[in-house]
Amino acid sequence: MILKGRKVMKGRAEGEALVSSDGISFYGGVEPETGKVVEKGHPLEGQCVTGKILVFPTGKGSTVGSYTIYDMKKRGTAPLAIVNHEIETIIAVGAIISEIPCVDQIDINKIKTGDKVKVDGDSGKVEIA
Repeated sequence: MILKGRKVMKGRAEGEALVSSDGISFYGGVEPETGKVVEKGHPLEGQCVTGKILVFPTGKGSTVGSYTIYDMKKRGTAPLAIVNHEIETIIAVGAIISEIPCVDQIDINKIKTGDKVKVDGDSGKVEIA
């Protein structure tokens, strides 16, 4: 199945989806040293975003979240790609400065954790294998 969205950051990535029904705050919600979600009560609490296609509705939290994504990229703990229903500025800037492929305007309800997903930030397409 191919989902067509809007390209936010170019590039391509392929991997396993990690899907959240809630927004993610990278500043304070994700530990940059490990890539683990540490926000109390979050559906992904305790899970690692490293090397995953991270799928979530939208971002939330402090603008420092953009730099946190960049820090994670430099540490090797960042997600391979980001897919949102509706991106907001913090996630967009983080993906762009970190050169992480990113697409939004995607019906994320069609993607499940564990799905094999290809993200094409050049065309704005997300393919579920």
